[in-house]
Formats: sequence, C-alpha cells, structure tokens
Amino acid sequence: MQMQSPAQVMGIDAGGTMTDTFFVRQDGRFVVGKAQSNPADESLAILASSRDALAHWQRDVDDVFPELVTCVYSGTAMLNRVVQRKGLDVGLIVNKGFEHVHSMGRAIQSYLGYALEERLHLNAHRYDEPLVPLARTRGVTERTDVQGEIVIPLREEEVRQRVRELVEAGSKALVIVLLQSHKNGTSERLVRDLAVDELARLGQDIPVFASVDYYPQRKESHRMNTTILEAYAAEPSRQTLLKVSDRFKQHGAKFDLRVMATHGGTISWKAKELARTIVSGPIGGVIGSRLLGQVLGHDNVACSDIGGTSFDMALITKGNFTIAADPDMARLVLSLPLVAMDSVGAGAGSFVRLDPYSDAIKLGPDSAGYRVGTCWPESGLDTVSVSDCHVVLGYINPDNFLGGAIKLDVARARDSIQRQLATPLGLSVEDAAAGVIELLDLHLREYLRANVSAKGYNPTDFVCFSYGGAGPVHAYGYTEGLGFKDVIVPAWAAGFSAFGCACADFEYRYDKSVDLALPQVAAEADKLAAVATLQRAWNELTEKVIDEFRINGFPPEDVILRPGYRMQYMGQLNDLEIDSPLARAEGVADWDRIVGAFEETYGRVYASSARSPELGFSVTGAIMRGMVLTQKPVLPEDPEDGPVPPESARLGSRRLYRRGQWHAATTWKMESLRQGNRITGPAVIESDATTFVVPQGFGAWLDKHRLFHLHEIDPAGKEAS
Repeated sequence: MQMQSPAQVMGIDAGGTMTDTFFVRQDGRFVVGKAQSNPADESLAILASSRDALAHWQRDVDDVFPELVTCVYSGTAMLNRVVQRKGLDVGLIVNKGFEHVHSMGRAIQSYLGYALEERLHLNAHRYDEPLVPLARTRGVTERTDVQGEIVIPLREEEVRQRVRELVEAGSKALVIVLLQSHKNGTSERLVRDLAVDELARLGQDIPVFASVDYYPQRKESHRMNTTILEAYAAEPSRQTLLKVSDRFKQHGAKFDLRVMATHGGTISWKAKELARTIVSGPIGGVIGSRLLGQVLGHDNVACSDIGGTSFDMALITKGNFTIAADPDMARLVLSLPLVAMDSVGAGAGSFVRLDPYSDAIKLGPDSAGYRVGTCWPESGLDTVSVSDCHVVLGYINPDNFLGGAIKLDVARARDSIQRQLATPLGLSVEDAAAGVIELLDLHLREYLRANVSAKGYNPTDFVCFSYGGAGPVHAYGYTEGLGFKDVIVPAWAAGFSAFGCACADFEYRYDKSVDLALPQVAAEADKLAAVATLQRAWNELTEKVIDEFRINGFPPEDVILRPGYRMQYMGQLNDLEIDSPLARAEGVADWDRIVGAFEETYGRVYASSARSPELGFSVTGAIMRGMVLTQKPVLPEDPEDGPVPPESARLGSRRLYRRGQWHAATTWKMESLRQGNRITGPAVIESDATTFVVPQGFGAWLDKHRLFHLHEIDPAGKEAS
C-alpha cells in the first residue's frame, strides 16, 4: 500500500448549526468533514467532524493528529455566551460619578440590529441588560483630564474598600476602566496593582483586567464594553478552548491550538486578549477568499457565506479587505479591529412563519440551528425552517444529509409546511415552499446588491465567492441578474471558513489611540514631534506583540513586525487604516511618507479627486502587527479531463421543483467530477457536506483547483456574458 503524504494543517469552524473541519496534506490535497455542533462539548463535535473528514483518506484521528503542524479554530461559543448572558459575574471599578455609564451604553446600542421600520420609532427600541449590573459596579475618586494630566489623585484606601465590596457582592473577575486612561494610564494601573494586592490579602484568586493593558483607546463605552468582554466571556471561553486542546492531546496532537481573531490573523488560545476571537468563523471565509482571489488573479471579490443561521458578506477591493476600528457585536459597541462584514439573520435553518396580521412570510431571525428542521424527526421542533422547504422541493437528498448520518423525513416536512404555510395561504405545499426559497433568495440578492452599491461599486467589477453549508444551494438564486464577472463555488464550500482559518497568518495585533494633527504645510519641528510620538506608540505596542509570541515559544528574532496607523483629513468623521510604508519613523521625510501613503490609499478607496490635503492631517491611532511563518494550505491542481463528466460521477436523477413546475434534475457525485467537466441544469451536485444546485437556465464547470464556476445560460443555450 502506497504511503499517503502526511497531514500538516487543520482548520475548524465550530458554528451554531454544524462543525466543519478541513485537513490539508503536505502534497496540497485536502478533505472536508462535517458534524452536528455540540454546544455542551465542542471538542466532541470537532472529533466527530474530524473522523468524517479523514474517512475519505481511510485514516483516523489517532494517525493524523500527531502529524499536524498547525491547527486553527474558529467558533461562535463566545458570541453566544454574550448574547445569552451566560458569562462570569464581573465586578466593575470606574470613576466616582460614572457608575451608570455601562448601563446607559451609547444611544446607538438601543437600536443595533433593528430593521429600518423599527429604527424609525423610539418606542420600538430597547436597551439590553448590561453585562455588569449596578450592584457590582463601584466608583473611586480620581480624575485625569483630556490632556492626560491627573487633576484629582487616586485615593488608595478607597480602592481597597471597593475591591472588598465587589468580592462580597460575588464578583468572579474585576474590570477597571477610568476616564482618559488611554492618555495617561498611571491611575488605572495603580488601581489594578492595589486590587491585585488586596485580593491576595483576601486569599481570592480572581483575575483583574485594566483597560489600559488591553484596549488603550478613546471612547469610554467602547473601551469599557471590550474590556468587560475579556472577563465576562473570554475567560470562560478559554476553558472551552482548553477542553478542545486537551481532546487533541488525548489523540496524540503536538501542535499549539490557534484561534481566528477579528483582525484576520490567528492567535494562541493562551493569548492575553482573547476577546479578539469573539467572532471568527465568517472572517475565515474572507481570508480564504482573498487567497483564492490572488491565485485566480481577481482583485475585487464579493464574499458571501450562508450557514444555518445567517448570511455574511464582505468586500475585498484591490486585494484588501477593510478593518473597522469601532465595530458592534451582540448589540455592543466595541474597541476591536474587525474585518468589516455585513450580516443578516437568514440562513438554511431560519424559521419560517406567517405574520398574523398581514399573512406575509417572515424569515428568522431565529433558526433551528443544529436541529435542522421539522424534517428531522429527532429535532423536537414544530416550526417550519428553510431546510424543510429544501427537502420538499428536492434540493437536498433526505438520505444523504451529513453523508447519511441523519435521515430526514420528507412527509413530516410536507405536513408541517401544509399546516403552517400552504393551507393558510391557499397554496400547494410545493408553491408555498418555493415561495419561501424565492423570498429568501430575493432578500439575499437585494442585500448583496445594496452592500456593493452603497460602497460606490458595481457588481460587474467583482467576482462573487459563494460558500458555507448552504451557499451552493442558493448561489444561483441570490446572484441571478446581478452581473458579477464570475460566480465561484468551491467544492469544499461547506468547510470554506475552516479552510480560510488555515490560510491565516499567525499574527498578533495591538492598537493604541494617539492624537496627532498637523496642517498641510507644517514646520519641521512639528513633523519631528509627530513621528516621535508615533514611534513611541509603536515601541509600546511592539513590546506587547513580542510578549505574546514569547508565551508561545517564539523568540523575538522570529517575529516579523508590521507597523500601521489610522489617519484622516482633519475635521472628517472617519479614518482609514494604513500599512506603514516604513519600519521606523524618525525624520521629517518620514512624516511626508506617512502622509503620502495615506493619500494614496484615500484616493484608491474613494477617488483621487476626493483628496483634501488643504484640511491638514490627523493620525488617530497606532497599530503594530507581528507575525511568524507557519504552514498553510496549497491549492490542488487537477489534470484536464474534458467537458464531459465521467459516467461514474452520475448518481441518477430526482425531481426538482422551481418556478411552478417539477424538473427532472440529473444528480452528480461532486468528488467524482474532474477538471473541465461541464454541468448543465437542471442538475444537483452532491457531496456528504453540501449540495450544489444548478437549476434550469444555469450551467457550471469545474476548474483545476476544484472550484465550480456558475453561469447563466440565455434561451439560445449560450453562456450569458
């Protein structure tokens, strides 16, 4: 028996519905696994998914895990913990008189996530319960002004008293956030040290989090929310990751588990700032899309990811994605660098209901999650989901869901749709189910179009990557008529986010607010002072980056440092993130290069004519990234096999309902199709992990990288341009 090339890279996407795993061998070949998620113990779902993937190689986890060089995890457990308010009991120390700041939040938090019609009416808004209640919030006497000067010194005995009170109130972690600490962290660090000392005196092993150590940035609400997340959600999630890491070690793994971070790099699960991993799965898809775009020569990519619960999209322009500095997550404003994405709560598992007043079909935002729908007899569900419609319409094979691990009941799905949708609407079961799919596709299509157009772009300048477990099922529906240059569906679409995680750099990133403002024509002394301030911030952040890698066993000489900054024209509301054109900032000429890089980026993002140097320039933040080289996936390159698929790939046919009639769709086995093979709809291409629907009026062909290219066909039978 010929020895297989050893496995080297593993990616994990632990979603709310399914857990996907992605394994890459040294020769570039890869496999994808899928299993139902297990919220009670993610490590078991990862193990099941791994076994599903490795069965394609006739191998087991005990053979493969010891071979792996690196493994990257992404998941939603931390985000779910925040949404469900199931975090640690945190105690909060703030300036006296500002105890209500966290409870009040920012006004924007009251309508985050609402539809337009609900945003328009104040009586529809609500504030969520704060992560830290007032009962565990204490104020201390101290004041630092906006210039960073301490005008009211800290009262140390008062701090000790507040710590004792918070311990008595049941706090399991302490968070410290003082005004203007990003300007001068002296008082906040003193509170931290006093708290640690007092806790030691009390014999309490409680972690302490000071915002100056984690997120030294302006905007108190953002900084406070993010630091609280470190204590409230990140620390409990660290225990989840420890369990995952231990499960790997039980099967011989030697790698150190990494986690996808919000900025698009990966960090160790032991990292200090673990809140940066609050959302990671969808980001993996953006990283993977950028890599594929580079391989295929596409600079402009629209990324679209449909899972069981949501539709996530992002844009890559000129080979780069945007980083949002002050994003919101779980209805909280945060101080995290986050790959800019837009999401809507509609996916393959979304519940379908009729509005009791208008009889209009409403999709989501809640979903069946890992329970699929009423079509799974063991789900315990009685509300129709989108997946029930898929089964009834013939889109997915009820006997091959998750490779046959779960058997779906078509009759049960039909009965649920009949009672809940078809009869009240006076429609047949098929027309009711088809209406749900068409409505979902319309929503996603308009959402995709609006997000591209709102940023000043045209879909005709972009290729669209469609992935996620349900991406291949809906790709034709939400891209039809938009005019994308190409619509690409990876054969491993179900595990594409896990693939993207495996593509990501092992990278730490730290940010710090700075305030630099110079006119267009500035004195040399002012330029020198500005670059000195920026370099001091870079030096401070570099120490943090090096410390993180040192924890993971990497010496400083292995770390590649990449400084950056955020800049805007003075008076503007929004800044841009810029990769620094120089490694160090030291002289007058360096300031001019910093400005030049900003203006070049500004002209690319907006337009050259929109540049406004006469306003002057403002640097709002310093950024330092550090990375080390790691093993990454290599895309396969299959030999050319011609346009006609091999007969061995044909599975048979089944009926597919679309636009008021049944069609006889040819079914194909995805893994058996070869480079150059062309499929004309109606057809369904099946794998154990996903289903690719190619309806009448569409065609698809498979390239050497195992990427399907979906295209519309005009009535004459030719590919639409």
